[in-house]
Amino acid sequence: MNRKLRLAIIGAGHIAQVVHIPELKKFSGVEIAGICDITASKAKWVANKYNIAHFSGDPETYFKDPEIDAVIICTPTHTHYELTVSALSAGKHVLVEKPMARTYEEALAMQRAAEKYDRKLMVGMNVRFRRDAITLKSFVDGRELGDLLYVKAGWLNQRDLSQTDESWFYDAEKSGGGVMMDLGIQMLDVGWWLLGNIPPVAVKGMAFNRFKGLSVEDSAVCMVHFENGTVLNLEASWALYTEKDLLYTNAYGREGSAYINPLRVYKNMHGNLINIVPIKEESSTVRYKRSYRNELKHFVDCLRQNTPLQASAAESAERLKILEAFYQSVKEGKEVELS
Repeated sequence: MNRKLRLAIIGAGHIAQVVHIPELKKFSGVEIAGICDITASKAKWVANKYNIAHFSGDPETYFKDPEIDAVIICTPTHTHYELTVSALSAGKHVLVEKPMARTYEEALAMQRAAEKYDRKLMVGMNVRFRRDAITLKSFVDGRELGDLLYVKAGWLNQRDLSQTDESWFYDAEKSGGGVMMDLGIQMLDVGWWLLGNIPPVAVKGMAFNRFKGLSVEDSAVCMVHFENGTVLNLEASWALYTEKDLLYTNAYGREGSAYINPLRVYKNMHGNLINIVPIKEESSTVRYKRSYRNELKHFVDCLRQNTPLQASAAESAERLKILEAFYQSVKEGKEVELS
């Protein structure tokens, strides 16, 4: 593809304005050709703010436009299935924000649509595109830690939950679930990715509500057992009292252990436990925006070079299969075996 890659963004909300548009504007050979929002006036405002040539209140405007190569879907979760399938069937490549869909069934249908129409479908799992996560993955794949025995990952993020009635985010019918669908799915993705996407066999979950007025879980823990005996332990919360926002992944292997955030890799050397990674701290804002820049660059590069995607539809659908087992486990109060 020698000409400019022309993208349209569907959904003019926070995530589009804070990261997708500003980061894409930095890419040479990429043009944001249009912005769409169900509220056309909002799309117009964002188009004017970011100097985007065209706006619309109807996503089909861009799905049907032969000059548009791909779309980035930044809308509420309950719209992902319909918008993604419509875009794919119109011949567009798609990057859809996480979670991919509300259910495993919706995700599978999206995956099959990508295969049917021979288009690329990527899901916005930006945590795995953090620099520290990419470096940790290289240590794991390079066998620096030996065989991994156990991975623990979590994201504890205190939020104001007093106005939840005003957002689709806390409506299970629209979001698919609570904090596990929001933060937990990202940590499930990065933990399972570190483990090499090995086959899972069982899931045990528990969910909690510190904030009593919420209809979805605000805190949760989950344990995933894998075929080779490895375990992935997850925790996520919008409501637990913590000193600060905490995102972490710990990997424990037979030859060493590693942690993010910040990145540390410990190995036993001559009887001493040594951190073999130079400490290089970045601010959380820099890490956040860089992760999206890396994610978007990967998507663009894969379109240009026709190479396989990370955070593909197939991978992301399997994440939702695990989360469905998590919610089943919470409901039944017992471990759920996976077929």
